Amino acid sequence: MSVIAVTGATGYIGGRLVPLLLEQGHSVRVLTRRKNALRDVPWSEQVHIVEGDLTDLKATEELCEGATVLYYLVHSMSGSKNFAPIEERCASTLVKAAQTQGISRLVYLSGLHPEGDLSRHLSSRVTVGRILEASGISTLTLQAGVIIGSGSASFEMVRHLTDVLPVMPAPRWVLNKVQPIAIRDALYYLSQCADLAPEISGTYDIGGPEAHSYAEMMRLYADAAQLRRPVILALPVLTPWLAAQWVNLVTPIPRVLAVPLVESLQHDCVMRNRDIDLIIKRPPLGLTGYQRSVELALAKMRNDTVETTWSTAHALAAPAEPLPSDPQWAGQTVYTDERERDSAASPEAVFGVIQSIGGDTGYYSLPGAWALRGVMDKLVGGAGLNRGRRSRQSLALGDALDWWRVEEIVPDRLLRLRAEMRVPGRAWLELSVEPHGTGSRYRQRAVFFPKGLAGRLYWAAILPFHGIIFSSMARRITIAAQENEQHPQDD
Repeated sequence: MSVIAVTGATGYIGGRLVPLLLEQGHSVRVLTRRKNALRDVPWSEQVHIVEGDLTDLKATEELCEGATVLYYLVHSMSGSKNFAPIEERCASTLVKAAQTQGISRLVYLSGLHPEGDLSRHLSSRVTVGRILEASGISTLTLQAGVIIGSGSASFEMVRHLTDVLPVMPAPRWVLNKVQPIAIRDALYYLSQCADLAPEISGTYDIGGPEAHSYAEMMRLYADAAQLRRPVILALPVLTPWLAAQWVNLVTPIPRVLAVPLVESLQHDCVMRNRDIDLIIKRPPLGLTGYQRSVELALAKMRNDTVETTWSTAHALAAPAEPLPSDPQWAGQTVYTDERERDSAASPEAVFGVIQSIGGDTGYYSLPGAWALRGVMDKLVGGAGLNRGRRSRQSLALGDALDWWRVEEIVPDRLLRLRAEMRVPGRAWLELSVEPHGTGSRYRQRAVFFPKGLAGRLYWAAILPFHGIIFSSMARRITIAAQENEQHPQDD
């Protein structure tokens, strides 16, 4: 089997493709800006990890070293309004590295699109494809529509809109046709590309067995989820910008991602042909219909077996800096809120409660206040609270947790969360536990590095609420741990 290089291994598609390639017997090399970001991924010990990013020629050359096939599965629109130049630069750097290292095949996942004028998002995807195809290296471009699977951005958008809104005013584009594809089928086509003959190249559409309008997709989702079908009112007055604000507010999709996604829905995006059948046989069980793909996604969520989510991806332009250590705070303005409580529960019981916070569980203090803060964050384009969590039971390094990102986790000892909400500064929440006497000692620390006067005023404004919210949080977490240990729940 061959050596395969994969970009975007921390993303929704790449994080699921890598284990498939390993199962097929391939050796896999991946690129990530921080090696530690893959620490908790089940397959991390089975791959060669290169640290760096796609603007770094040296790192991309190391990624390509010894490989014959390279998968390009990244995009940067979720991290910057000016994502197109970043994507072009990354693609150009990768091409230089692939040429230098003798890559014989590039595999690129792009999007279905109509002819003519395109949205910024789809236009950038097309441009990246042209850069790869102009490399002189055999390039296979697969063009997919909306990908439906547990944790995919398209599925989460449809799910939240349908769950929340029984009557839905919507723009006219909800009547446009799109051709969804189940995540299992998209991964099947991608994984098969690794073993095709080198002379096979070109652009191929991939999609499910049928096209649907977005309105139909929401109704079919409601059927699969056993909900009442929503009443959808297609209105001509909702512009793409207004629709994106609505998507940002109601769903977990942040504004910076919602705007380009909604812009891409202004036209029909369906397969023009089934030429893919000429080079890759259909999946052994056939293509998965949309409603069946929704049922499979919902089953994954119920069983708490969601492998990756759209929010696990780190945009190319997003910061990835850890909390500075305490000695490095010297000379800087930093605000902290620290709480400490002793508990009769064991450290393991306390940590079990710690790693259950967020999502449907909440934060053990004033849920109304947290919900209001989440709405306020959404209104200014932040992550908000409805991003939820990948797993109900556990957390892993890099997981998104509402408006937080798991920056560090040490089992039965420490959870550190970095804020991705919109605040004038940088913020962290650190929860830790250690043995103390016959029980444990719980420590809680909020850390804020203000940016300018706005940051200082922000901290002063929320300080009165911290005394209530954070003290209640510390008290209730330790009480919950004691109750759980005294009355364990049956699995």
